[in-house]
Amino acid sequence: MNDFLFPEDLEQLDPAVAELIRLEEERQARKLILIPSESYTPRAVRQALGSVFTNIYAEGYPLPETRWMTEEQILDYEAHMAFYRRYGDLRYYMGVEYADVAEALARRRCAEAFATEAIPANHIYVNVQPLSGAPANIAVYEALLKPGDVIMGMNLTHGGHLTHGAPANVSGQRYRAVFYGVDPRTELIDYDQVEDLALEHRPRIIIAGYTSYPRAPDWAKFREIADRVGAYLLADIAHVAGMVAAGAYPTPLGHAHVITFTTHKTLCGPRGACILTTDPLLARRIDHAVFPGLQGGPHVNTFVAMAVAFRLARTGKFRRLQYQIVANAKALARALTEEGLRVAYGGTDSHLLVVDCKTVRGPFGEPLLGDTAARVLDLVGIVCNRNTLPGDPSPALASGIRLGTPWVTQRGLGEPEMAELAHLIARILKSIRPYTYPGRQGPIHRGKVEFDALEEARLAVSELASRAAVDYEVRCTGYPHHCLITDTQPPAAEWGLIELEGNAVVAFLGHLLVEE
Repeated sequence: MNDFLFPEDLEQLDPAVAELIRLEEERQARKLILIPSESYTPRAVRQALGSVFTNIYAEGYPLPETRWMTEEQILDYEAHMAFYRRYGDLRYYMGVEYADVAEALARRRCAEAFATEAIPANHIYVNVQPLSGAPANIAVYEALLKPGDVIMGMNLTHGGHLTHGAPANVSGQRYRAVFYGVDPRTELIDYDQVEDLALEHRPRIIIAGYTSYPRAPDWAKFREIADRVGAYLLADIAHVAGMVAAGAYPTPLGHAHVITFTTHKTLCGPRGACILTTDPLLARRIDHAVFPGLQGGPHVNTFVAMAVAFRLARTGKFRRLQYQIVANAKALARALTEEGLRVAYGGTDSHLLVVDCKTVRGPFGEPLLGDTAARVLDLVGIVCNRNTLPGDPSPALASGIRLGTPWVTQRGLGEPEMAELAHLIARILKSIRPYTYPGRQGPIHRGKVEFDALEEARLAVSELASRAAVDYEVRCTGYPHHCLITDTQPPAAEWGLIELEGNAVVAFLGHLLVEE
């Protein structure tokens, strides 16, 4: 019999993609990744994600009673298979007997991971089907709102998220968005402003939860304001879900009507999202909004990977990781402040912090902007992203960089290494000479760095990264992927004269050279 199964390994079938994956493995090992929304997914989770559950469709949901089953009952295959053969289930496809187990197991383990003494797992309704955080938030809006209703979230430049009503997002186009922010003096949430805006605009949903505001919200105060105006409280804990599950960050459970979060940030799981509520009527509306409202077939392979991640989330090792993530973020914030850089919002309660790059000025007073800072840091092996601060005119002119500690903490770095890292970050940022030149739509901000300073920082970051743990063998491919002097060979012959021609030679040399 001739089959069409393509049984070859990736290396045999597509060596170009196999090499691409190896290059990305090397990048992740040789650089220090400080993007707060990224973490290292454990091997067991990746194995589950790449399993044969990728192959199937399973539109619909498991039977409702599986929500109250214990893990032992869910995994009782004799009882499950007998019931399935006799009665079937509620899905639109056959062949989903094990998909039902996978989704029920992920839901149960999620509920147990976030349960508290006051609210046990049996009182938590979980939907694990949203493909990511944005679809999860939109599903909640679809379940609870009508077009044109008012939603209230944090201003994007103060630390909110696109799906909290930003004009560029469907949430700001389908609904009328009102924004609260931070007090300009304290850089903390202005709860008086939140209450005044709520009383004035009567939102149907108030959203608490942030992408760059590093302080813990007062969940009880938000619920008090929501109750006063008859609004639902949505807690978007995408960034801090791992810390919430570990007890290292205040839980919104018991305060928020609905909770959303992604599973691939501090939870260290697969790319996906969950929606939690303790209200069975809201749960029914949310389930319908996810499917068939927004999505078709769910990703069953993600269910099994989530199940593994939620099991890990209940271990002592995971709890220690989350507390260390917070300790490292606080240590990094302190050390950066001691190095003379301004940490916005006065510090952090979580895994992230934002550095105000305007601390660094050029010879004529030009401020260092976040994009320039992030690009230079990436050149030396420190990966972060530009981020707006309150008062910035637009994300394109963001004046901050956002730093997070999940990934480096997973790799074993602690508070002493955070001091080293802060020194490296401060040294390279202070070595940048910001400048501007005219562009068609306004000044273009750039920065120049002495080559020696850049190379010294690269070597120091490389040495620190080499001390951090990885669970695979790391190659050293050298140029053009990683540009260290130690990775390159001297030229075979002396350079001769280089002649430049064209209309943009001066501009080119202005980009290329450190000196004017």
